[in-house]
Amino acid sequence: MKLMRVGPKGAERPALLDENGVIRDLSGHADDIAAEALSDAGLARLRALDPTTLPVVPPSIRVGPCVGRIQKLCCVGLNYADHARETGAPIPEEPILFGKAVTSVTGPFDDIETPRGSDALDYEVEIAIVIGKTAKNVGEAEALNHVAGYAVFNDVSERTFQTKRSGQWLKGKSHDSFGPLGPWLVTRDEIPDPGNLDMFLDVNGERRQTGSTRTMIFGIAHIVSYISQFMTLHPGDVIPTGTPPGVAMGMKPPKWLKPGDVVELGIQGLGKQRQTVLPEN
Repeated sequence: MKLMRVGPKGAERPALLDENGVIRDLSGHADDIAAEALSDAGLARLRALDPTTLPVVPPSIRVGPCVGRIQKLCCVGLNYADHARETGAPIPEEPILFGKAVTSVTGPFDDIETPRGSDALDYEVEIAIVIGKTAKNVGEAEALNHVAGYAVFNDVSERTFQTKRSGQWLKGKSHDSFGPLGPWLVTRDEIPDPGNLDMFLDVNGERRQTGSTRTMIFGIAHIVSYISQFMTLHPGDVIPTGTPPGVAMGMKPPKWLKPGDVVELGIQGLGKQRQTVLPEN
């Protein structure tokens, strides 16, 4: 299934995309794409529905982030060896984890805000894991059983805030609009091998990132198992898993995002996003 949330910001309702590309309203069968709805039982109930019996949603409706009521964003940094090299960082021996404020999450076609004082705005196409079942101290062999599905994520970053304003990466990762998520949550049964998906990102039609989840240092099952050793993962938690090379930070000179730029990105089987960068406000 491809599960969505549509409607105005803060008032999104659950929906699904049927096999013909028609958006169908799920609000009569789930209160949100969150919590219990993401469990195996919850997904099975939604999967048993006949999409043709569900109300049609106008295609012009705003598409919101595909997961609601997210408790935490636990991100993995420098998870592609070639990206680590382009930033001048050593290849990590264990997954590097960092937080991103849940208030950064936005829809896949919403604008990106330029923070006040920003001079190094960047992009990162990533596959995000969405947890469906509570995970604590799980082994790799069973880790994927705790995954509801996957989605496209743009880990928008302000590099000056991230690297030159002291402390951890959180400052450069958490501004409002820095977490476009979606357009869909694709359930794990539709993605048998999340470790073999092509991905791309363009800025103003120029290809900046071309990559594949094949080149991740730490795979999906390892990431879920690893993080669950340090914190309990709950249904609806989102784990962005790192980005391939081609970010603005790695270019010489850097090609930072600027107001008016259009960012387009996507991952095989998971859909595409498009954002426009707004001026500082």
